[in-house]
Amino acid sequence: SLIQKNDRLKINKTLTMDTLNPQVKAVEYAVRGPIVLKAGEIERYLEEGGTKPFSEVIKANIGDAHAMGQQPITFLRQVVALCTFPELMDSPSFPEDAKWRARRILQGCGGHSLGSYSASPGVECIRKDIAAYIEQRDEGVPSDWENIYLTTGASDGIMTILRLLVSGKDSSRTGVMIPIPQYPLYSAAISEMDAVQVNYYLDEDNCWALDINELHRAYQAAKQHCQPRVICIINPGNPTGQVQSKKCIEEVLHFAYEENLFVMSDEVYQDNVYAPDCQFHSFKKVLYEMGPEYFSSVELVSFHSTSKGYTGECGFRGGYMEVINMDPEVKAQLVKLLSVRLCPPLAGQAAMDVIVNPPQPEEHTFKQFHQEKSSVLGALAEKAKLTEQILNAVPGIKCNPVQGAMYAFPRIFIPPKAVEEAKALGMQPDMLYCLRLLEETGICVVPGSGFGQKDRTYHFRMTILPSIEKLNVLLGKVRDFHISFLKEYSGLE
Repeated sequence: SLIQKNDRLKINKTLTMDTLNPQVKAVEYAVRGPIVLKAGEIERYLEEGGTKPFSEVIKANIGDAHAMGQQPITFLRQVVALCTFPELMDSPSFPEDAKWRARRILQGCGGHSLGSYSASPGVECIRKDIAAYIEQRDEGVPSDWENIYLTTGASDGIMTILRLLVSGKDSSRTGVMIPIPQYPLYSAAISEMDAVQVNYYLDEDNCWALDINELHRAYQAAKQHCQPRVICIINPGNPTGQVQSKKCIEEVLHFAYEENLFVMSDEVYQDNVYAPDCQFHSFKKVLYEMGPEYFSSVELVSFHSTSKGYTGECGFRGGYMEVINMDPEVKAQLVKLLSVRLCPPLAGQAAMDVIVNPPQPEEHTFKQFHQEKSSVLGALAEKAKLTEQILNAVPGIKCNPVQGAMYAFPRIFIPPKAVEEAKALGMQPDMLYCLRLLEETGICVVPGSGFGQKDRTYHFRMTILPSIEKLNVLLGKVRDFHISFLKEYSGLE
């Protein structure tokens, strides 16, 4: 019978949930988790003619700028188009500024084609452009192009460096210090590699600042059961949107120096700073300014990407990392590890090159490029302010200023009755809240529990990427939903 046949098929499978790698089972990635799968189901239901109290799903769950309607930067697309289809070099509709950049990139590619493999660390001229960009950004702090490695988005670089760092058994197992709330890539990678996650909590009452005493507390507590070897910092913050002060960065670097920790600095939002009293400081520049004793000894890797900033080119999967003070023998092992995955996509490498080598004021394309860049960043700054203002006007919601990055991470009051209901359903209270929000309004946000949060506090993360019109609609719906949620569970009028 069919049932027996199905049973036999099940029995004969080699790979089952019982034989699956247990580290894979432990991996969770909230920004594409159950809430997003549910949003997809609702979207399909609406497409098939189903009815809901809303006409569309607004996905504010992931920092995917183009999916939210942001337009590509013309110059970047021109250069990548020319690299992909060099016959366009003859077209008068492409500017010379784009053509010479594309020619230079293609000269660095095997067979002058974007379809070839590059060297594992990336195309040499692109690595040199990145080093020049870093030197200019950091106002003269030297950057060696041989310390630059192109990656498949920043995520790939972060995973690679963590692979080098994770070792040991039991109490000598590598501990990885990560901020809470964090971007779930970190917790997912730590689970997959069976490393030990060491949480240090950001201070929500102080605009999500990093508190040095909290670092000491987390480090000392972790030493009882693992060997903390690495500290990860996300600046500007995801999901929290804070921009770290220079003083704070100095304290972190001094702490890493004292405790001999490897530093991983995730700086993919370095162009996304909106608060007028905030400024992006790279960890590398601050380390340099702390003097040679620090700059020659603290091991630091910083990451950047094509996916964020003002370009939002997530799909190209472009990125790089700069590796400082790594033991030369370990560096050889890093190159070996990178060579196993051959090379990052060349279109992503080309896109990264345009970001670090954009049109200059004397070039014809500068005016349009500058207008497009300013327009994207100006709109994001406006939306950051709008989001904070509207959310803070809602009773039972408190939102810190969105100083940078692309997200708000408001704290939400969830009445005890709703907390109990969530427990009975076997889910986190903020998951119940976000599921209800999705089912009643069509708005998809990610529960704070997916990023980590202090006990008995609840949040959600939403991107500020939708257009101003859509964002206004979204925030209005969140406000109305929250008030009716409070009424339902507190009996409040």
